[in-house]
Amino acid sequence: MGRSGDGDIHAAFVEFRAKESDKCLSAQCLYCQSVRAKNTSRQRAHLLECPAYLNDMKEHNPDNPILHEAVNGTPTQHHTPAKTPKKRDLDTMITGFQGSTSSAPHSFPIPKPSLERDFQMSVQLNPKISVGPGIWGQRNWVSFISGHWNGRWGKGTVVPGGQDSQLIAPDLSTHIDANYLLQTHDHPPAFVTVKMDGWRVGPREILEKLEDPSQIDEVDPKTYSFRVYIHMETGDTRYLHLNTGMWVGSGVRRGTEGM
Repeated sequence: MGRSGDGDIHAAFVEFRAKESDKCLSAQCLYCQSVRAKNTSRQRAHLLECPAYLNDMKEHNPDNPILHEAVNGTPTQHHTPAKTPKKRDLDTMITGFQGSTSSAPHSFPIPKPSLERDFQMSVQLNPKISVGPGIWGQRNWVSFISGHWNGRWGKGTVVPGGQDSQLIAPDLSTHIDANYLLQTHDHPPAFVTVKMDGWRVGPREILEKLEDPSQIDEVDPKTYSFRVYIHMETGDTRYLHLNTGMWVGSGVRRGTEGM
């Protein structure tokens, strides 16, 4: 059995192969960007002392077992069930109206949207194929070799054959339009289609390096923005909740890998 909090540890890191010749994977902390060899015990030790991670957990996930261990010195020994969303209360909505006159417009108490870390993915990419300049800009085609993913709702592989139709603007900003397929580790497995749309933007000199395979590993992910919106679809009854989910994410490039 895995130690309490192992799922939280894996969700806090993105795994990649620093060099194609490396036999072992490296892991980069998504909160402070530090890199270390993939090792659950060492990754746990890092998170116990990572201010960025602990501060984020205090604000967004106070029941996190790693945070509990950092504060109290001992890991949690119980399972914390997922929080049940509160149902809308009709009386609360009624009393939430603002304005004392019938002519004043009514205002509902609108819930604030929030983000929760949900899953991460690493994909091996083929060299890009230049389709050529079009009416909207330079069009590139990038296909997926393979990959893996893990998150709060499962883990599995990225099925070979996914593709990203990139559009490069004159300032080298890149629009991402990717479609690919996830396979879960269940028996039998489930298949989930993924539609990813977003932009990679930044200073021109940084974006030029990202287009150069010999320089891409030298680029600090903090010097550019790679943000995406993700929609998923499946007919598997075990994962129907994915059909109505909304995801936003950030990405980085490392050699031939996208994360």
